[in-house]
Amino acid sequence: MVYPIVVYGDPVLRKVADNIDKNYENLTQLIKDMFDTMYNASGVGLAAPQIGKAIRLFIVDTEPFVDDEDDDEESEFTPQERKQLKSFKKVFINAKILNENGEEWKFKEGCLSIPKIREEVLRKPEIEIEYFDENFKKHTEKYDGLIARVIQHEYDHIEGILFTDKIGAFKRKLVSGKLNDISNGKVSADYKIKVFKPKR
Repeated sequence: MVYPIVVYGDPVLRKVADNIDKNYENLTQLIKDMFDTMYNASGVGLAAPQIGKAIRLFIVDTEPFVDDEDDDEESEFTPQERKQLKSFKKVFINAKILNENGEEWKFKEGCLSIPKIREEVLRKPEIEIEYFDENFKKHTEKYDGLIARVIQHEYDHIEGILFTDKIGAFKRKLVSGKLNDISNGKVSADYKIKVFKPKR
């Protein structure tokens, strides 16, 4: 099943999500549906709040970064980075970032919940994260570079944070009109979206 993606303005995107346990209803199917939803929208990550569920679950598959490269141009990734990005596909449940290290670096980010807006965001290049996989096996792992960034972006979602919260005040003012349009449903995307409609 492909879920509609909740867009900017929905309160679920601002909630600190709840932990779940291995008995969470239909968890295996939910994870499969999240991957289907993410691939349908050509994303590299998706968090449960983006489909309206305030739980600490997100998925990542960085292969599209490699697939998006123009074959005629020189690769921006080293062979090792290409290999890592091509094979990185994971489920993160009840994740907790333990450490973020290194000198912050800029990268232009977008978000399926904020269609057609991309802005440079500063993030630290190295993380250490604790999480459970889809079989509820616990892991503590370190990541860096683009993989770390995607994880940080998705982790922010389960903390109620959006990438537009991390851009400078001037840039935020410039995109505020577009954000208002999204929250009012004046937006289109190449995938199903769901606009929040307050109960009157």
